[in-house]
Amino acid sequence: MYKIMTPGPTQVKENIRLARARECTNPDLDETFVEFYRETCRQISRLLHTENETFILDGEGILGLEAACASLTEPGDRVLVLDNGVYGKGFADFVSLYGGNPQLYTVDDRRPIDPQKLEHHLQKDHDYKYATLVHCDTPSGMLNDIHTLCPILKKYGILTVVDSVSAMFGEELNVEKAQIDLVCGGSQKAVSAPPGLTFVTISQEVKKVMADRKTPIASFYANLKVFEGYYEAKWFPYTMPISDIYGLREAFDNIEKDTDILNRHARIGNACRQALKGAGLKLHLASGFSNTVTVFDVPEGVKAQDILSIMREKHGIMLAGSFDNLAGQVIRIGHMGSNANVKDMTETMEGLEQTLRQLGVPLKCSLKEGFCQLVD
Repeated sequence: MYKIMTPGPTQVKENIRLARARECTNPDLDETFVEFYRETCRQISRLLHTENETFILDGEGILGLEAACASLTEPGDRVLVLDNGVYGKGFADFVSLYGGNPQLYTVDDRRPIDPQKLEHHLQKDHDYKYATLVHCDTPSGMLNDIHTLCPILKKYGILTVVDSVSAMFGEELNVEKAQIDLVCGGSQKAVSAPPGLTFVTISQEVKKVMADRKTPIASFYANLKVFEGYYEAKWFPYTMPISDIYGLREAFDNIEKDTDILNRHARIGNACRQALKGAGLKLHLASGFSNTVTVFDVPEGVKAQDILSIMREKHGIMLAGSFDNLAGQVIRIGHMGSNANVKDMTETMEGLEQTLRQLGVPLKCSLKEGFCQLVD
């Protein structure tokens, strides 16, 4: 078995695995499960600092992103797609799929979106039904300041849709403070449950937009409106994955008890970045570093796959490359959720140091020692 130090899926704790092994009831008929589901949804909303309603969907995080666009988009709607990364740009595909007209706001993909420049753009053009924004764009590790950007969008009457799958619970996320209308999370990132579930938290304004549509939502499975009134009717639109949700609940119980979670992510993220820089490696981003994933450029004369293979085969540690325009160019270290602990990160930095030295990469100092000194 490899130690999974990737930016999702992450390591899964034993209590979560055991929760998934609980005896199953029939989630379609047993009202105790309806109560359990609702309590879990309310717990998620509470952890996100909002009274907005949450739904858990039976599908990986991408389902939540598509469901957001499917539920809000009508043919011809202009949608502002804030693009400074692979996933940011990817929202345009979902908007187009449901007949919308995506308007890309494309900026430097090595820096976070500048609030002042965004406002300047909106002063000239703000006729958008909603805007999409990625909190942490995982392929590059880019972190956008949603608590500043979303209120600017709301100032111009634009609904805000945020993908926080890779940032949630590793970075600050306060839905009310950020004025987020719809936010998506996923089970396999900092939540540290197995992949397979997404959860979506929606405002009253989103519910009104869905209710006032002139055209039906062009999907069933990616349709958030089908959950309307589920609790009162004690009825789900499809059979819920009960074992997955048992595990998810245990993961959120872990998060609720973990009062140091954001500080720990910040300490480990900073120590990882500074250790890499101190050793002479180049961080991929110029700024906007997420505390859930660190991304560095593959050193000259070395292949990404060689680094990944040696880390797995010799050190038993799984890191990640990237994809799209970053394929083969960077290495990603996931220090989110259960991965965000000093012991596993120390082993990771030691293994990476030995791997790079084996490949002939000159290092100015020890990655392991640098990390340990910085994280204390």
